[in-house]
Amino acid sequence: MPAFARSYRFTDAVVRKPAGSVTEGLRAVDIGAPDPDALDGEHARYISALEAAGLSVHALPPLEDFPDSVFVEDPVLCLGDCAVLLRPGAPSRLGEVAAIEPALKPLFSDHARIDAPGFVDGGDLLLTERELVIGLSRRTDVEGARQLAEIAAARDLSARQVAAPAEVLHLKSACAVLDEETLLVTKALAESGVFAGYRCLVVPAGEDYAANAVRVNDVVLLSEGHPRTAEMLAQADYQVVALPTVEVRKLDAGLSCMSLRFAR
Repeated sequence: MPAFARSYRFTDAVVRKPAGSVTEGLRAVDIGAPDPDALDGEHARYISALEAAGLSVHALPPLEDFPDSVFVEDPVLCLGDCAVLLRPGAPSRLGEVAAIEPALKPLFSDHARIDAPGFVDGGDLLLTERELVIGLSRRTDVEGARQLAEIAAARDLSARQVAAPAEVLHLKSACAVLDEETLLVTKALAESGVFAGYRCLVVPAGEDYAANAVRVNDVVLLSEGHPRTAEMLAQADYQVVALPTVEVRKLDAGLSCMSLRFAR
């Protein structure tokens, strides 16, 4: 296994602590407001898991004006030493980009951005060892994808647009990188053919939420409560760390949303 793999070998992560206003966060399906104290606990466990996997974690202070700002993946994409400032598709989240930009300047030597009128959410972007896959969704449009593909091409990375599954908010709600050739995917995404040429491990029926896993160095972070997915990954020789996501899930989010992971 290589010492460097841009899609899952990392040295650092940026996170943002949840704001008290997180109870007002966006949710496509309302299954109740998150409990701020419980969400703080889930977030602390998440940080501990990143540190245990070998990452230096840069924790930013909460932003009360932006209830969804704990999900730092959506306003930024890390492409090697380049921080791409995105343009989230939800109007209430546009201000998060300017808020996080100062923290990124000392961490990245290269910077780029998506300009109006394009929209791109980080949750729709899957970076593999071969390419950047851009999911067109309710939060990522064709113009944003076009701009991002140009940014990637200027850094010798090919980009490809696909349709995010209709039943999910973001592309990465239904898939995750496991290694150079392998993805964890939902059955619907596997059957769509968008990842032809990859080895796809399909999450068992009833455990689709587990597809939003995160490979971090030698471990796979997985949402708790998905025993068959955990067993499948263990049998495929992946080291699984299960983390609680009860409160995070109430905000249409998952494990990948809560950090920007990169290598320095």
